[in-house]
Amino acid sequence: MTRPKQAPNPDAGDPAETDRERSERLSAIVQAANSGEIETPVGCEDIVEALVDLSVQRDELAGKLIRAAADFQNFQRRALINEREAAAQARAGVVQRVLTVMDHFDLALNQGAEGANAEQIIGGVRVIRDELFKTLEAFGVSRIAPRPGDEFDPNIHEAMLRQPSEDIAPGRIVALLSVGYLLDDRVVRPAKVSVAPEQGED
Repeated sequence: MTRPKQAPNPDAGDPAETDRERSERLSAIVQAANSGEIETPVGCEDIVEALVDLSVQRDELAGKLIRAAADFQNFQRRALINEREAAAQARAGVVQRVLTVMDHFDLALNQGAEGANAEQIIGGVRVIRDELFKTLEAFGVSRIAPRPGDEFDPNIHEAMLRQPSEDIAPGRIVALLSVGYLLDDRVVRPAKVSVAPEQGED
């Protein structure tokens, strides 16, 4: 038995209809329902009421989403300003501490070299050096200065040459060639050292 063809439903969405067109059409229906322009068929009052409630909820959620996006943009803007301010304050702190060292240089240069002997000049340079290192220490800098006989650590030492020594065990540090430095726990520059050769090495 042949089934009769069903008449097309004028309310059904067109398959070729785009999402934007469908959204605009639904928005128009919601607006008409809110304004009372739609004649509610008998028995469909609950459906229209639910449609109106959903449209109100949608508008509320859209408003919350817009406010949340605006709050996030404001947070990003404030975070960027705070980051720049912190960097500027850090630079200012470094400059202020280095200026103290500059004051020592100026004081030494203004005294003049007349009547100063080599020991006094070296002493003045040592004072300025110590003041500079105090400034570095305030920012978390520490020295890497191994002594002869210390164990060689490739993480903080750099072997520049093999140096035979009767007093130093093979593989251990013979001499410090250049001091290394740490910034907190990070190696800024390893200490350059000479190392006693292992047995069989030239």
